[in-house]
Amino acid sequence: MTQIDPSKPVLVTGANGYVASWLVKRLLDEGITVHAAVRNPDNDKKVGHLKTAAAAAKGQLKFFKADLLTPHAYKEAMEGCELVYHTASPFVTDVKNPQKDLIEPAEQGTANVLQSANVVASVKRVVVTSSCAAIYTDAIDTVNAPGGRITEEVWNSTASVSYQPYSYSKTLAERKAWEISKAQNRWDLVTVNPSLVLGPALNPHNTTSESVNILKMLGDGQMKSGAPKMGIGLVDVRDLAEAHYRAGYVPEAQGRYITSAHNTDFLAMGQELLPKYGDRFPLPKKALPKWLLMIVGPMTNKLFTRRFIRNNVNVPWKADNSKIKRELKMEFKPMRETMEDAFQVLVDEGIVKAK
Repeated sequence: MTQIDPSKPVLVTGANGYVASWLVKRLLDEGITVHAAVRNPDNDKKVGHLKTAAAAAKGQLKFFKADLLTPHAYKEAMEGCELVYHTASPFVTDVKNPQKDLIEPAEQGTANVLQSANVVASVKRVVVTSSCAAIYTDAIDTVNAPGGRITEEVWNSTASVSYQPYSYSKTLAERKAWEISKAQNRWDLVTVNPSLVLGPALNPHNTTSESVNILKMLGDGQMKSGAPKMGIGLVDVRDLAEAHYRAGYVPEAQGRYITSAHNTDFLAMGQELLPKYGDRFPLPKKALPKWLLMIVGPMTNKLFTRRFIRNNVNVPWKADNSKIKRELKMEFKPMRETMEDAFQVLVDEGIVKAK
């Protein structure tokens, strides 16, 4: 059991990210001093929303300039912190050189942060944002897992540099984290493993994520003739921030935590938007047949290979989230609330337009 003193500062790496921003706000609202490590503290477009959150909160916000790929870049920001949240990591799936653009940054970045934790004596706990991608590659892997669903015991064994390299990078990065953690005994490691994260961005300028792309496809007419029943897990970004907060401050927190609220698919996600937005936006109302996807998928999107379609479309995605509910007492928002709040941001920003 690790008791974290809430009067001590907390480091958040990649503090202006989609998930990290909500975590920073949660910590500040609690009256905690946050050491926010970002690439450029002077870029107001990237960090202005954090300053706004701090101005309305009890906690203090201190910015530190740090680059993920520089060894010991976080050492200064970590000094005096008992708790470190490592959330900085690339979430991109379309890269030219997966080894260089995804795998090396994920592994090296994790190693850099944890090696700093090894030399900063105040650190007692590190919470790393991993992913369900470190547990599975395709929906079929969840079906084939022991008991027909993924648990924290399962590790991804099907991703590679050439197939789903993002999932491969998350797997290697988390394995590296556990390896470094097990080689010492001063601080403990907890990992948070979210599924697909949706919900409103705290930074209104944050409209370039993979999550936004999926919502955009659902709402801008690309899936008007139908959405694939592609099995996936879903969690609200605000719930994910809360899960991080508890993973840091609940003394008994330990190991990995699957952080996923709903076992769902693209069509079901789109259908949650129909009651509120269906008459104004070209949302999908029916499933796109798998055979049709097998023909047109590879031509329209290079990620939609036949192997990918075979392993994910019309295949249920199943995860067991009982550990985080039991140990961290997590409750999750309804899917409709997450979908509507996320979609409304795209409407407000003019990213999707009414028909």
